[in-house]
Amino acid sequence: MRKPVFFRVLFYVIGLLVLALGLTLNTKTGLGVSPIISVAYSISEIFDHNFGNMTLALYSVFVVIELVLHMIRSRKYRKEIKQVGEVLEHAGKTDQKLIFLMDILQIPLSLVYTRFLNVFSALIPEFYSDGKSGAGEMAERVIILIIAIILTGIGAAMSLNMRIVPNPGDGIVQAIADTIHKSVGFTKNCFDLTNITITLVLSFVFAGHLVGVGVGTILAMIGVGRTIAVFNHFTYERMKEMAGVEE
Repeated sequence: MRKPVFFRVLFYVIGLLVLALGLTLNTKTGLGVSPIISVAYSISEIFDHNFGNMTLALYSVFVVIELVLHMIRSRKYRKEIKQVGEVLEHAGKTDQKLIFLMDILQIPLSLVYTRFLNVFSALIPEFYSDGKSGAGEMAERVIILIIAIILTGIGAAMSLNMRIVPNPGDGIVQAIADTIHKSVGFTKNCFDLTNITITLVLSFVFAGHLVGVGVGTILAMIGVGRTIAVFNHFTYERMKEMAGVEE
């Protein structure tokens, strides 16, 4: 295996592992989970289902939505290039096949990725007690939360930068952004707010109290994006060179 390919796969796998670890640590603080998994987490807690399996189900829904959005964009694109010529039309079909393949591959990726979540969930203990937290315990939870947010940002950056198969949580944001012609950052914020809203509704309707949403959820919305920016500032060019990733 050529060195760039080796590093590209290595960074990608490490990124997914670090991302899964960060998200799991976030759930273990009891301060609120990351917005992207808040719906899956609340369902797993309210209805006593496996967290990894619920995340897999949610990610599968994301992939289906991506496929629909890409089909809509594909039909519109084919109409636009139909009059241009056969060469561009053939190129457009090839691009759409690649996009479709990348969407489908997110399902087996999700299966493997959510197994990481289950393993980490089983190995890592809860960092909070059922009663009121003391000052020492609360400080520990906040520290773990900060570590979780940093790991989530680093893991997301590493896996995304390798441009292999995107995590469905990132893939659906990109698909929506392309469809509505808005920036990924704006779309990500809207998508996070949508997930939080759905989680709030599920929490109050079926549990009568908040489940999975807290100060950690808000901090994750802000902190993960900032972590990605800082991490990429110091490492992106070097990682891109080692992995042979082209713009």
